[in-house]
Amino acid sequence: MPITHGKAVGGMRKLRVLVLAESANPEWTSVPLVGWNLANALSKVANVHVVTQIRNRDAFLRKGWIEGQDFTAIDNEKVVAPLHRIATRIRGGDNQGWTTVMAVMAFAYYSFEWQVWRRFRQQLIAHDFDLVHRVTPVSPTIQSLIASRLARIGVPFVVGPLNGGVPWPKGFRHRQHAEREFLSNIRRLYQLMPAYRSMRRSSSAIICGSTFTQDEIPDWARQKSVFIPENGVDGELFCLSRSSSTSSVLQGAFVGRLVPYKGADLLIRAAEPFLKDGVLKLHIIGDGPQGEALRQMVNSLGLEQSVLFHGWVPHSKIQERLIACDFLGFPSIREFGGGVVVEAMAVGVTPIVADYGGPADLVNDETGIRVPFGDEESLVRGFRSAIANAIQNPQLLNRLGSAARARVLRTLTWEAKAQQMLRIYHSVMSSDGDLPALGFPR
Repeated sequence: MPITHGKAVGGMRKLRVLVLAESANPEWTSVPLVGWNLANALSKVANVHVVTQIRNRDAFLRKGWIEGQDFTAIDNEKVVAPLHRIATRIRGGDNQGWTTVMAVMAFAYYSFEWQVWRRFRQQLIAHDFDLVHRVTPVSPTIQSLIASRLARIGVPFVVGPLNGGVPWPKGFRHRQHAEREFLSNIRRLYQLMPAYRSMRRSSSAIICGSTFTQDEIPDWARQKSVFIPENGVDGELFCLSRSSSTSSVLQGAFVGRLVPYKGADLLIRAAEPFLKDGVLKLHIIGDGPQGEALRQMVNSLGLEQSVLFHGWVPHSKIQERLIACDFLGFPSIREFGGGVVVEAMAVGVTPIVADYGGPADLVNDETGIRVPFGDEESLVRGFRSAIANAIQNPQLLNRLGSAARARVLRTLTWEAKAQQMLRIYHSVMSSDGDLPALGFPR
């Protein structure tokens, strides 16, 4: 149950935080799940009131949250619904054109914040809240219209994790076109959007969910930025651990949507000789528009007995599939966060990832294997070499997996991330405002 607004613990008043989580839903995945998990964890360490969009209301209620006391649901569907229809019409199909969707839906978020300001303006002016934290949307292309208003009334504004916009690698333009990601070529125009500068100038802290996003912060705002990976892990949902002994036939997993940029086909190509030799089995967990083509590919290569398609698996069941595997193969070439990488690490499964984007921030040489690449062929060769090394040295997976689990449990549970946020809150409210050094150095 969320902490009731205004309670004190041990005689010390908890910070009062208005959390803006337009996208936050415990029953969904991706950004909505990030929004929910972080807001929920924050409610354990501060007196939090969450403001979310009306579509999330029922899920909050099912979690036992009390409307009006623990959260407020903003109904801006008159703006959201038509814009969503426009975005759907021009994106080119399901699971495609996400940059286009974000560009269109940015205007819906402005209407959300406008209603937030109208609803909470008097309480904010009266300093009923110590600070405001915008948790979602995570895209740095979506600005905040109230950041400057909060600065004028002396209420600190924290934004983040911000994450997104990792450029498409040059050797993968055909996959970019398959994803209909045409607007990503002109993405930097978001810096001309209203409130781009004012949000960054008025923020007391800018939490960056990836090193790429932190590098995008302009020099005049860089000193108020801090890197904390976007994703975390639910320690109760991912509480088991992989066996410390590798399987006689190595078991590899791919988890994710079956879409071009995730690269499941590249992993199959890399693993092909080991699959044919019977020393490896590959588990494809997930579904998507590439599913049928991947099955045909496997059939044409004669790998039906070695590549197992599990289809869509509920998030609550992912742990059961992962702990039966020895490594996670994740050749995604444009991954912003990499939530599944964190989850695999949490259960002691060694990640083998493309050395690019969010996964490269999460994995180091002590906790996994990063594969450098320049094009598809070099990525396939790199993954093939990494898998061959794992087959020849299975104890490597035990060592890396154990270290990965320890690192995640120390720094990337939602509880740990809430404590990191709390340190930032206290820093921005102190006289010096120096942001703390946190658990993921560059």
